[in-house]
Amino acid sequence: MLRFIKGNLENIDGVEVYPIISLLIFFIFFVVLFWWVFTAKKEHINEVSNIPLDNNHQNEELL
Repeated sequence: MLRFIKGNLENIDGVEVYPIISLLIFFIFFVVLFWWVFTAKKEHINEVSNIPLDNNHQNEELL
């Protein structure tokens, strides 16, 4: 199965750039996510982490 895919990909011009683009997108996404986690405000993190435990908030949405 892999030889059929590999054989078809070898015939495409410029196909070697796609893994590089994928790696860059992956790397940039996680660098931005890492940066956001360390610069997020503590109050926001606490508020979001308590959402599942807040019964009053859930009751207000149901009404």
